[in-house]
Amino acid sequence: MVRRTLIGVLTFIAATMVFAASASATVPPQGKVGPNQFFAALVNGQSGVATPATINMACFGPVKPGQMGHPMAGQTVEVLRPEVILTDDGYTGSQATSITAFFGPPPPSSVATAPKTSTVTFRRYGVAKKIPTSLLLPCGGTGTVYFVPLPMSPPTSQPATIPVSYVGQP
Repeated sequence: MVRRTLIGVLTFIAATMVFAASASATVPPQGKVGPNQFFAALVNGQSGVATPATINMACFGPVKPGQMGHPMAGQTVEVLRPEVILTDDGYTGSQATSITAFFGPPPPSSVATAPKTSTVTFRRYGVAKKIPTSLLLPCGGTGTVYFVPLPMSPPTSQPATIPVSYVGQP
């Protein structure tokens, strides 16, 4: 009886170690944003590859053309290393130390800083951040979230873009 229990415990420990080793091998550490790195982006956990990612808007009732509103709380954006996702939309270039998400076209110049009220900045990969509810975005329709490595180093840096659908609530 003691021998069976010991064999059972050892089998359980061995199986746990194999499972833990395989789990850690599939999710590499994400680390800091830095120069010369490929990266991918997500909006609400969606890459926007097959269909646009959805941003739910706090616009209630029939939406009028051109109507603007605020995103609903609890939504996120994130940047990841491509080992985790099978796309590598962006590239940080030779100087970047952060990636900033712009909800709409980024400023025309390669700015080192951006207004904190209309952007979300990442210094680490794999950390989801909330979409600010203070943003003023379309209540309906489509758009793009641009994930821009900063400071930019043209022509080597490349932003990642995620197509989005803005959806007002019924």
